Amino acid sequence: MKLIVSEKAGYCFGVQRAMKKARVLLENEREKKVYSLGPLIHNEQATQKLMNEGLFEANGIEDIDDGSVVVIRSHGLGEKYYTLLEEKGCEIEDATCPFVKKIQMIARDHVRQGKGIVIIGDAFHPEIEGINLWAGGGCIIGKEIEDFEKIEFSSDKEYVVVAQTTFSVEKYQRIKKFLEGKIKNLKFFDTICDATRERQEDAVKIAQSVDAMIVIGGRHSSNTKKLYELCSQFCKTFLIETANDIDVDEIKIYDSIGMTAGASTPDFIINEVIDFIVHTKKHGKELGIDE
Repeated sequence: MKLIVSEKAGYCFGVQRAMKKARVLLENEREKKVYSLGPLIHNEQATQKLMNEGLFEANGIEDIDDGSVVVIRSHGLGEKYYTLLEEKGCEIEDATCPFVKKIQMIARDHVRQGKGIVIIGDAFHPEIEGINLWAGGGCIIGKEIEDFEKIEFSSDKEYVVVAQTTFSVEKYQRIKKFLEGKIKNLKFFDTICDATRERQEDAVKIAQSVDAMIVIGGRHSSNTKKLYELCSQFCKTFLIETANDIDVDEIKIYDSIGMTAGASTPDFIINEVIDFIVHTKKHGKELGIDE
């Protein structure tokens, strides 16, 4: 069996930055509790390690002690949360991905100019929820062409279009073309980050050359799900969180396997999966990887 691992697998810049900020705070803060409001990143194993190191993960503002330190998650939060945290006397460490922060400011600034904001992305994803709040909560949001077909856009209003940083490039282009034919006055900000584009392109390239793909990442991770969807178009694809999810009997039938991982997947999980596939024996069966 041949194993091909994507060079683009694993932490993106924004996730790496958020994890580093949290770890520095945990190393230096001794008197104050350090919280994240919601998961810092979308990977349960990575966030659990941070919690083991002392990070408290709060579900809501009410769960955070006054005067504590709060790390804003990589997906960002709405503007109102900064105000609420300041009212509680909290010290804020903003770990919002810079690419997400850029979209937040685009949405905020243009809605102040009276323009409509269209967001291409998942309305229930925390990144999109935050962007929507920065724009006052009235954005038009959709992740499929069908979501926009029923919208009546004003012919007298100018619209600004942004996209979730981890959105499918292929799907974005289709929706963009549709909106160009539907809205008279609009301006696009192509806000899918380069790391997402490169990761998706590399995953597709590998998927086209192998018998099966393994995509590693949190099941709640948007970009991981998109990698799975893309790879599934070209070959049998398995979505796993850890090496424990691998069924040797399922994958041993393939002569070549590709591997990629979401932007929130830590190296230690990727390495564990590679080590499992290359070296493990299960019920006396070897995979016979070409090393």
